[in-house]
Amino acid sequence: MTANRKPRSLPNEQKLRLWGVGWALTLAFAAAVVAAGGTLYGLVVLLDFQKIDTTAKLDAKTLFDLVKLSFGVVAGAGALVALVVAYRRQRVDEAGAHREATRLHTERFSQAVDKLGSDSPAVRLGGVHALAGLADDAPDDSLRQTCIDVLCAYLQLPFTPDPGTDPAHQEEHHRYVAFRKVRHTILRLIGDHYRRPKGTHRSWQGCDLDLTGVTIDGNIDFSGAEFSGGTVSFRGAEFSDDTVSFDGATFSGSNVFFNGATFSGSAVFFRGATFSDGTVFFSGTTFSDGTVFFSGTTFSDGTVSFSGTTFSGCTVPFSGAEFSGGYVYFGNALSADGTMSMFSGGDVSFDGAIGLVPQGLLAAVGTPPPSGVTLPSAWLLSAP
Repeated sequence: MTANRKPRSLPNEQKLRLWGVGWALTLAFAAAVVAAGGTLYGLVVLLDFQKIDTTAKLDAKTLFDLVKLSFGVVAGAGALVALVVAYRRQRVDEAGAHREATRLHTERFSQAVDKLGSDSPAVRLGGVHALAGLADDAPDDSLRQTCIDVLCAYLQLPFTPDPGTDPAHQEEHHRYVAFRKVRHTILRLIGDHYRRPKGTHRSWQGCDLDLTGVTIDGNIDFSGAEFSGGTVSFRGAEFSDDTVSFDGATFSGSNVFFNGATFSGSAVFFRGATFSDGTVFFSGTTFSDGTVFFSGTTFSDGTVSFSGTTFSGCTVPFSGAEFSGGYVYFGNALSADGTMSMFSGGDVSFDGAIGLVPQGLLAAVGTPPPSGVTLPSAWLLSAP
């Protein structure tokens, strides 16, 4: 569902490509003749035969051997024909089985999507689990991606805010809580599936994940998830009120976008996470009125950009983070009057961080660092 992802063709749009029987047999015979000729030539060279005795007479034993050889050739040709026909039959059967699996998947998919549009929260919850199961059992990656896209699209739909616990709005409040449970279930299932090793059953690693503009307002667990090989977008997402954990998560070999996301009044954990072999953008992200932990995080062999990020009125510890290899960039956060405003209020600590100072950080912090910003002494000594 990301804007730059090319559409993928569905299996039922693909045709089974098989050569005609005549061509298949001709090529099979030709291959057999070449193989037999090569084998005969190799034996002649190996046994060091100089020439064939043309004066020898054809006796009964030799004639009988030639007859046996002729029958062997005929039998081999028949076996070759049977092999080609069996191969074609197997390919046709496999294509038919795939079409049937796709048809059944499409029927189940339609039923699950219908459930997501139900007025009943319980029915919607059933539709969520049905779509997740379909993604797990999809006969190919394209159909799996379609199921994931629909679940992400559901999270992107607007929803009515909580009317509060006032007795006059009790029914609306209960309905809000019920539908909120549906959204949180989708997020929980995403975390579960991205924790499973790539290539195993129920793993969604390598698939695209579009959570653009999603509100994440509950205790959500993405810890230990591996976002690799696909495109993951949290652009414009709002992390608020509760706890979201990316502890121990791996961002590797993929493009991950937090551009324009807001971390406000929440606790978000990237402790022990690894950013490597990919590109992660926190550009334009706002960290305010909460705590975001990058403690013990490893930044290596990839690109992580905090360009235009604002740290305001929050606590963001990078304590013990390791900056080794790759490219990590801080900078370009300007206020309306053109002054640097990346760090304004709050507490941002790089105490105990190791490795080279990230690009642009010292310029963004300023000299001396403002109150609330802590840098390793080695980094301060390297300041111009």
